Amino acid sequence: MKDNTNVDNQTIDTKKTFIFDENTCPVTATMKVLGGKWKPILINAIYFTAPARFGELKRSVIGITQSMLTQQLRELEDNGIISRKIYAEIPPKVEYTLTDFGLTLSPVIQTLAEWGKEYKLNKQKVQSK
Repeated sequence: MKDNTNVDNQTIDTKKTFIFDENTCPVTATMKVLGGKWKPILINAIYFTAPARFGELKRSVIGITQSMLTQQLRELEDNGIISRKIYAEIPPKVEYTLTDFGLTLSPVIQTLAEWGKEYKLNKQKVQSK
């Protein structure tokens, strides 16, 4: 008769199998929101200057075109990261702020910034050898 108990010399295989693809990987979901050249810069700019106006962002984010700025802001708004408030005045006034959900990205962005600083230092050390 076979006993289903664990004998001392047997091991229980508790190793989990992870399957990653673009639809289930949480890192991919994060990078879809934060990915690209301009979104992290815009999130950082809005975080430090909120409420940020369109013209201020255009001037402070060097190299971004007006159409790219508009596109990136719309995507961030669609993803619930920023909110846009339109004032009914002439000329129209629009202000951008991080939503409560967008503010939860602050530690993520700060961690990425710290990692980026370490990466740059490490890269300089490697290149100077």
